[in-house]
Amino acid sequence: MHFYKNIKFVLVVISFCLTILLLNGCGSLPKIPKPDWSKRIEPNAQKRAQQNVKDGKGIRLFNTNKGNGNFLFASSNPMWKASLDILSFIPMANTDYSGGVLITDWYSEENPNEAVKITIKFLSNEVRADGIIVNLYKRKCVNNVCSVKEVKGNLAFEIREKILRKAAIYQKADEKNERANKPKKVFKSDKQ
Repeated sequence: MHFYKNIKFVLVVISFCLTILLLNGCGSLPKIPKPDWSKRIEPNAQKRAQQNVKDGKGIRLFNTNKGNGNFLFASSNPMWKASLDILSFIPMANTDYSGGVLITDWYSEENPNEAVKITIKFLSNEVRADGIIVNLYKRKCVNNVCSVKEVKGNLAFEIREKILRKAAIYQKADEKNERANKPKKVFKSDKQ
């Protein structure tokens, strides 16, 4: 019986946190300040990452790379590239390739009181149907009071399918480029 009370408490806390995060787009919470684009950015990604860790801007739970420089969700990942291409018409609110998450900003075409937000979670860096989860949220505002609900339906499925198709195209192109750039082995009989 005590176990179920703990689970209920955890679910309430998680629901509260998700509600706060989703309502952030409604304007009821203070906005995060915009970045200062006039500052010069370090071009070396490794140095930027080290500086961010020193500044406390990132955490590292465990190091699976062991210095090899391979990232799980880098820009060379076909699923990541396809998702960015498919969602290129919507501004991104959060992109974290090391965590495998893309979150768009609220997007509205005509009615400013209705908007959608798309979240994509990558479960694998392979092009697989079970390697990606697409969630779609709809925000409706009436008299500056907003409500957010997850949309269940075909649109999230269609977005996922488009991403998978485009990722398969990217993967084939990458494999073709790898084969073309692979050095050919020279045998002793070929040297003579």
